[in-house]
Amino acid sequence: MTEETYPYQTIEPKWQAFWEKERLFETDTSRTEGKYYCLVMFPYPSSMLHVGHGRNYIIGDVVARYKRMKGFNVLSPIGWDAFGLPAENAAIKGGLHPKKSTLANIATMKRQLRQWGVCYDWRREVTSCLPDYYKWTQWIFLKLFEKGLAYKKRAAANWCSSCQTVLANEQVVNGACERCETPVIQKFLEQWFFKITDYADRLLLDLEKLTDWPERVRIMQRNWIGKSTGVEIDFPIKEEEPLRCFTTRVDTIYGATYMVMAPEHPRLESLIARSPNRQEIESFVERVLRQNKEERSALETKKEGIFTGRTVTNPMTGKEIPLWVANYVLLEYGTGAVMAVPAHDQRDFEFAKQYRLPIEVVIDNPREPLEASRLEAAYIEEGILVHSGPFNGLPSREGMEKIADDMEKRKIGRRASAYRLRDWLISRQRYWGAPIPILYCDRCGILPVPEKELPVLLPEEVSFKPTGESPLKDVPEFVNAVCPRCRGRARREIDTMDTFVDSSWYFLRYLSPKESKRPFDPEVVNRWLPVDQYIGGVEHAILHLLYSRFIVKVLHDLKYLSFDEPFERLFTQGMIIKDGMKMSKSKGNVVSPDELIERFGVDTVRLYTLFIGPPEKDAEWNDRAVEGSFRFLNRVWRLLKALSASGAPKESALERVVPDEKGKVLRRKVHTTLKKVTEDMEGSFRFNTAIASTMELVNEMARTLGEDPRTLSKNEKLLLREASEILVYLLAPFVPHLAEELWSLLGHKESIFRAPWPEYDPSALETEEFTLVVQVNGKVRAKLQVSAGVSEDELKKKILGESAVQKWLNGKRVKQWIIVPQKLVNLVVQG
Repeated sequence: MTEETYPYQTIEPKWQAFWEKERLFETDTSRTEGKYYCLVMFPYPSSMLHVGHGRNYIIGDVVARYKRMKGFNVLSPIGWDAFGLPAENAAIKGGLHPKKSTLANIATMKRQLRQWGVCYDWRREVTSCLPDYYKWTQWIFLKLFEKGLAYKKRAAANWCSSCQTVLANEQVVNGACERCETPVIQKFLEQWFFKITDYADRLLLDLEKLTDWPERVRIMQRNWIGKSTGVEIDFPIKEEEPLRCFTTRVDTIYGATYMVMAPEHPRLESLIARSPNRQEIESFVERVLRQNKEERSALETKKEGIFTGRTVTNPMTGKEIPLWVANYVLLEYGTGAVMAVPAHDQRDFEFAKQYRLPIEVVIDNPREPLEASRLEAAYIEEGILVHSGPFNGLPSREGMEKIADDMEKRKIGRRASAYRLRDWLISRQRYWGAPIPILYCDRCGILPVPEKELPVLLPEEVSFKPTGESPLKDVPEFVNAVCPRCRGRARREIDTMDTFVDSSWYFLRYLSPKESKRPFDPEVVNRWLPVDQYIGGVEHAILHLLYSRFIVKVLHDLKYLSFDEPFERLFTQGMIIKDGMKMSKSKGNVVSPDELIERFGVDTVRLYTLFIGPPEKDAEWNDRAVEGSFRFLNRVWRLLKALSASGAPKESALERVVPDEKGKVLRRKVHTTLKKVTEDMEGSFRFNTAIASTMELVNEMARTLGEDPRTLSKNEKLLLREASEILVYLLAPFVPHLAEELWSLLGHKESIFRAPWPEYDPSALETEEFTLVVQVNGKVRAKLQVSAGVSEDELKKKILGESAVQKWLNGKRVKQWIIVPQKLVNLVVQG
């Protein structure tokens, strides 16, 4: 064989043009028999894709191509999550309007995806920053508003001083902005929220339906929702509504010696309105809100607080106890107010010691009685109730139930659940996002924009400089409007929506992207969804996936959807790492695919990306190792060219051959590999091991071909023909351009992606006989010649019938069979 390099420069554009001409990946959604919706996560149009991005799209393409060959009617669409801060920040820095830069980035990424040979139904492309899409994002807002699930309130919000906008809780990572890593502070603003907490229980319980999701993603969502069960208790305040707290340890209520509020608590302002030290309290609150929440709530953080000047009444003891504000209490959990029991909570204990507040033991250690004055730390274990009125002497767990019963009977408390999950804050004080379709009228109040007036268009002539308020406030032609109720003057909402609203429903729009009268065609959507296979990064395990689940449940309740979970199966791929870090422009470790494609071709880059390691795990990129994939593809090319030159038959229908021993080895390898790759492709996506198997098959084919193909017998040529066809099938999802060329070289006129995936021949996997070692209690007692196709029952019957084995059993019972296939069997006997 000559050292010929395969001509990827001509092969790849040739087959990309062929697929486009043949409209190979356009899907007829009217036909739902065998439907398979394969979806990669909504990509953000950054300036250019790097090889780290490529992993997601290439994995999705492999799955779509394989399923097409398996006979499925595959839908594989793409679109663009095109609103967001990066484009706006780039506009501020470089002066290019976000719309222009975003659409230019989309054009670049489309070129790259086409170059990578990724197969999408491009007719279904959607772009979230264009009015034909965000009109329906606004429609979804209106539907939530009508249902009481969209509301506005003044609240402490996560504020990024760099991005000059608020963030949802889910966008704060380790106390910092997930985009720019600036420490996040708290700031009071009027904000729009989606009431996702109304769906907390369903979002939690329905995780049990998602059996084809990675367990770690389900755990992450479960932990984020963070359900706790306990009791809500009303603590009376003079001349005020009672202050409500939530506790999971109602058994300790008799030991509540003070109460603590979060600095963000919505009632704090009114409670301190008449306090003589109001200024001091406000200064304390302002200082604490500049700290990030993770630091405030950390066990090792120094506990700080200030007395409000108010007291509340412990409803079980009737005692007045002081009300404090403290840094260690967060609004994110429960009600934002905590009954402090310093003897039985370590943070309360440290706070009480710091400010010399009373400590009362109400749960005693049954092994060693406790004294409050001698406590060196809080006692947080179960024990026996003491100093707890009529509940004295009860085990603490029993006391929980009895006290809760008593509270419910007297209507001073009630069993309840609390969640870590907070309502989804969707307001953003920036320009590049979908306008919130709300009007403000001094006479009529807050009103939704009438549906017939959608979309509320985002103006293009805007100053982008972030000031902490939306730039839209300075565009009078946008702000000024007419009230739809009284026809008087009104003003528009100037905040825009969080981009996660855009990406919470895009998978519905793909089914009818040109619809102008509704967001999607319910009939088609309900036939095609939920998505059969969703593919994307684990970094979206909470944000995007949780929000999408919520929006789908709302649309289901509104009778637009017949399903209430959007994604049946989820696969989360690992990141590509370079120099020990995730690829990022800011880190300077980005690998552009363009140069690699120029040197080695698209299929080489695809193959290396898939072969680099298990797709669900992070993998280190090695530029030099790419050459190994290139060498392999060249070897495949030369092997099949040599076979073609040998005069091997061109016909697809293979003659029945009786292979000799050498031929049996090859045929066994062919069908073993076919079985292995098929199993690797189904569900688990073990692409790296599938590729490794094909490499082994190529080695075996090369051995059979030998140095001089002219010496091959007719049988060997036929066997190699079968091996070649199956090899090309196996390579097709991974390296589609080369596979199409080789398929054509083998004499086929149709695309390989219109050919059915082959079935392995079980008879080819068998060896005729093998020697089986039989042990009894670990000692060799016989060696038998056994047929390779023997079943387990037949195997056991044969062993028990051997006289050499029977004498060692001698009526004893076989307790256990230990079977190592095609090697040995050990009988564990007793009696």
